[in-house]
Amino acid sequence: MAGWWPALSRAARRHPWPTNVLLYAALFSSGDALQQRLRGVQADWRHTRRVATVVVTFHANFNYVWLGLLERALPGRAPRIVLAKVLCDQVVGAPIAVSAFYVERTDVLALCTADQLQPCSCSVENSLRGALFFSLGHLPLFFPAEW
Repeated sequence: MAGWWPALSRAARRHPWPTNVLLYAALFSSGDALQQRLRGVQADWRHTRRVATVVVTFHANFNYVWLGLLERALPGRAPRIVLAKVLCDQVVGAPIAVSAFYVERTDVLALCTADQLQPCSCSVENSLRGALFFSLGHLPLFFPAEW
């Protein structure tokens, strides 16, 4: 058990980007599998594989680069700096991350269906509402149940 932690630390120091991407993929995939288990449904490994694909191809790489840029632009750990980082992340980074779900003008991915890499048949305005909802940090008070 104690042998894996030094190896992971060494790998993270020598190759930070690939280590970060693999850790993101492992965490997101295990989170998806755990969510399926807690719901009490049959394990859908295709869905978990799709989640891992989206994470490896976009989200982990984007977060690695974006958070590095944010740390260089706003260095420090003071409460005011941390608040500025969070605000920049929510105002600039979150809409870019949510935009990963859009392929074309009319095809929307993952905002309306559990099959993350399949275009859904829901309307674009409902998907835009979902994107706005996610980028505002899940503030349900601003949105009625039926819009």
